[in-house]
Amino acid sequence: MADVSDPKIDEAYQDVRSDKTDTNWLLLDYESDRSDKLKLMSTGSGGLSELREQLDDSKASYAYVRVQYANDKESKREKFILVVWIGPNCKVMRKAKISVHSADVKNVLRVFSMEVPAREKDDLKEDPIIIKLRKAGGASYDGV
Repeated sequence: MADVSDPKIDEAYQDVRSDKTDTNWLLLDYESDRSDKLKLMSTGSGGLSELREQLDDSKASYAYVRVQYANDKESKREKFILVVWIGPNCKVMRKAKISVHSADVKNVLRVFSMEVPAREKDDLKEDPIIIKLRKAGGASYDGV
């Protein structure tokens, strides 16, 4: 089981979900290589491109991101995604625990439209994610 009891995690989660702040992502990381305790590493307002810069190829991390996009000329939508990052150089034992720990993380970062498994930073490019969110979002009047 992952320890997600740090109150800063829930505070950051509420901050990302709030319409009153510019914060649009948070990043959780393990305290150490041997620890199952997750802590808030950082937050930001630069979207997926800024988040990608924070990811470490040797680690497994979790991120929660607010993605804004225009569904058509008249409407803007905001959706939330959960990113499960397993860097290409992540240790085998850490990888093995991710599926179990993901369930614990989802108990804290509860509301999201889509889970994005990411193994390379290119998996977090905004355009393909927006296309998937549009398809999952229902009505689309611009032919996407």
